[in-house]
Amino acid sequence: MTPHIESKKEDIAKIVLMPGDPLRAKYIAENFLENARLVNSVRNILAYTGTYKGKEITVFSSGMGMPSMGIYCYELYKFYDVDTIIRIGSCGGYTKELNLLDTILVDKTYTPGNFALALNNQHVHIAEASKEVNAIIEQTAKEQNIVYQKGNTICSECFDYYVADLETFMNSFPQDLHIIGAEMEAFALFYTASYLNKRAACLLSVVDNHYKQEQISSEAREKSLNTMISLALESAMKL
Repeated sequence: MTPHIESKKEDIAKIVLMPGDPLRAKYIAENFLENARLVNSVRNILAYTGTYKGKEITVFSSGMGMPSMGIYCYELYKFYDVDTIIRIGSCGGYTKELNLLDTILVDKTYTPGNFALALNNQHVHIAEASKEVNAIIEQTAKEQNIVYQKGNTICSECFDYYVADLETFMNSFPQDLHIIGAEMEAFALFYTASYLNKRAACLLSVVDNHYKQEQISSEAREKSLNTMISLALESAMKL
């Protein structure tokens, strides 16, 4: 038990899928897991543990932003002996080639913020997913005929729709990273995993694109998210 998690140690599986939205965690538990039970509800950060094809999996929501992700992934890794966390979330597309509902497998994530400086006094702004976990996800995607794009993302401290000058913000990124999408949690996850010698990966579904004025239905969005969730679960079977 920690100040933020009420679970007993045995309530949390070694493999955790981590959506941002607590209700998305509830949805996954109810629709993908067998014998799912609620193991955390502190601050309404819902978490469930059940089985997927016989393998124990925990689905634990992270909340929004690096500070929230940083708290939960640190405590899960450090105090609950979690080995691997796969973030499953949504993102904005930053290239014209990305279509709405495309799936992204994050390779590296860049942040202009100072999460690493705050955590352990390091001036680090780029963090990388576990190569081992990403390789498993890529192989699983091929086996399941799931189309994805692998690339680098920006992990922002501000929701980009509220940024006063998005073009200036985008031009501030390291150009050699060829950033294709934006979200708000992956850097904290990747950096914390590396710091604690654990594993992390991130799958994202594109739900908007800076270059495209398009709308998607709730049904289409749910189907896309289901594809991403299935990819994460099938990959977890091999970890």
